[in-house]
Amino acid sequence: MDKTLLSFGHGFSARALADRLIPQGWRIIGTSRSPEKLDDIAATGVEPLLWPGSDPTTLIKDVSNILISAAPNADGDPVLNDLRTEIIEAGSGKNWVGYLSTTGVYGDHQGDWVDETTPLSPATKRGQARVDAEADWQTIPALPLHIFRLAGIYGPGRGPFAKVRNGTARRIIKKGQVFSRIHVEDIALALELSLNTPTPGEIFNLCDDDPAPPQDVIGHAADLLGLPLPPAVLFEEADMTPMARSFYAESKKVRNDRAKEVLGWSPIYPDYRSGLAALLNSDE
Repeated sequence: MDKTLLSFGHGFSARALADRLIPQGWRIIGTSRSPEKLDDIAATGVEPLLWPGSDPTTLIKDVSNILISAAPNADGDPVLNDLRTEIIEAGSGKNWVGYLSTTGVYGDHQGDWVDETTPLSPATKRGQARVDAEADWQTIPALPLHIFRLAGIYGPGRGPFAKVRNGTARRIIKKGQVFSRIHVEDIALALELSLNTPTPGEIFNLCDDDPAPPQDVIGHAADLLGLPLPPAVLFEEADMTPMARSFYAESKKVRNDRAKEVLGWSPIYPDYRSGLAALLNSDE
């Protein structure tokens, strides 16, 4: 297998994947639209590429594997908007193409379970944009596409500890609210397994085994830190940004059986308790 990967929108999850692949001899090229982020990308051993701002046509043709983390915008998927022709021409020659989507495509299920066969019914504009982007990628002929629907991502630098420590954390209470989550290392593991054994056309939910109310996670973080329980605030009375409030528009529990069965994946952190303990021990 040719160990090359072009990573569009090289962000949090893609960096965790690169950390696993580079020690195995992989060449990773990661794009960013921000010139100021290129040095940070290079410092991780990834070859930085400013895009938009450069022409990745040759890379698209030559690399064996492509990962798309770039989020859709008001005009649709940015990679296909700019590079559709190049993707179509190169598609059949790829080993693996991965698209990182979100479990937000399922919408609100009032706390019930969903899996990859659940009809898509997003409750937010962001979720609808992901549904549209998934469908757009699926129209590319002969592309060895794998779609990964990610639950709420946490990991180093993206956990609840900072807010608990500085006293800004709150336990937002909304009756029946439940979320699924995933540690970024478990995303990276699933992507690595998929790269090693491609299964084109598959869609995988990536989440841990323990969907839980958000207030439980905040409370457990406080317990781990030995700090007082953050105050409880009713959702209806909470002062929240529109973005933060929109996450509470959906309540569901997400199944991950397909990733386990097809990829042989087993989460390193099967619940938020083990994940938070690992973050605490790494001095997040």
